[in-house]
Amino acid sequence: MSVIDDLDNTESAARGRLALRQVAELYISRQPAKNTRQISSQPAMRKRAVRKPVLTTKTRVALFQPLSMEQSDLMSVVRGPLSPDAKIEVPASWDEYELAQELLDAEGNKYPRLWYDSTRQIAIVVAAPTPLHGTMVGELVGSLANSCNEILRRGGISEDIRRRVTQTTDVTKHRRVGRGLTIREWDGALRYLDKDDEEMKLMVAFEVGVSQSYRSLQEAITWSVCSLHCCLGIAMCLNEGPRGAMPDVQYYENEGEATAAIQQATEELRLELRQNPFGPLVRNGVTWFGALEKVVIETFRCEDANCPPGTMLAPTRSFVSYELGTEVPQLTYNMQVVIMDGQSSAEDIPPNLGEVGLGDCVPSHVLSDHEIRATPIDFFQKSWVEAKIRSAILETAVERIENKCLSLESTGR
Repeated sequence: MSVIDDLDNTESAARGRLALRQVAELYISRQPAKNTRQISSQPAMRKRAVRKPVLTTKTRVALFQPLSMEQSDLMSVVRGPLSPDAKIEVPASWDEYELAQELLDAEGNKYPRLWYDSTRQIAIVVAAPTPLHGTMVGELVGSLANSCNEILRRGGISEDIRRRVTQTTDVTKHRRVGRGLTIREWDGALRYLDKDDEEMKLMVAFEVGVSQSYRSLQEAITWSVCSLHCCLGIAMCLNEGPRGAMPDVQYYENEGEATAAIQQATEELRLELRQNPFGPLVRNGVTWFGALEKVVIETFRCEDANCPPGTMLAPTRSFVSYELGTEVPQLTYNMQVVIMDGQSSAEDIPPNLGEVGLGDCVPSHVLSDHEIRATPIDFFQKSWVEAKIRSAILETAVERIENKCLSLESTGR
């Protein structure tokens, strides 16, 4: 597993055992009713009549597999507390993944989500995102879509073509890759509804990671580019510095007192943000958002249409800040600073990231003219992106405070 500290093994294992028994009972309840008269007239055969279907190939997975999953790492992670934005990789079989997914589907909760990587035989448990994550996904996807549409409009491209460029978020995709089915989803995407076959063609995929390992982010964007065959992948990585221990929950007499406390904390953190525009945000000795150590935005392309499973793409462009406590790295490709040590850099970043063009968002057969396809899309405005980051930092810190401020009324105490 990639993360161990998020697990409460004792409590989660107990919940896992109860949940898996419920899955088994659900399966049994769905089986066709037996001929009770035949069983009652032959009492000596009753034991064999009950156990026979359990031992078939079909029921072996549904009934016996959960017994081996009671102590499994996957169920421990699914049932354990998860830090926001966490993506935890757990070695698991396809059968384990299916059983865990069936349980989550029955509960109907949006998070955690499960992905599966058949190439590496791992399940990926995805926790709920922070406001910082959601804000940056929306900013990148929306800005590119709006800029693309404006260029098409100015170029006299028909409204029908402009409307076929659509933006989406949180779309789950299935692909048979390697030894089985791989299931993932992209954070955001630009797609084009092709008139010829009425297919939604994936053009640009976006991935945003907040305090996520760079390798897992690189794997996610590589999968979109290589397995889903999009023209361009854009990945943004934001690393928050350490925050230290969180305080215990503070209880208030009623909702009014809790709301007033949260509002006061919000105003104090807003003043703190003016002094530290990229963190840390500290109040009463507690760090509610750590300093933003690093922000990276990179583009990815694949020239090989038949790249093998497990391919790991290197970025074609990288705009990155330097990590705290490290020397300036060697520039192996186009690298510029976005944010460094909690401070914005003075360096300029090309508004099209040095390569994003109209041909990345609209298929070539629609834009036949080469010069039109090469038209740069200037969607990345550094100052505006930084303003959105600051706003999302405050929102994330306030959300953490809200989770620690509860009223006795709401808890029934």
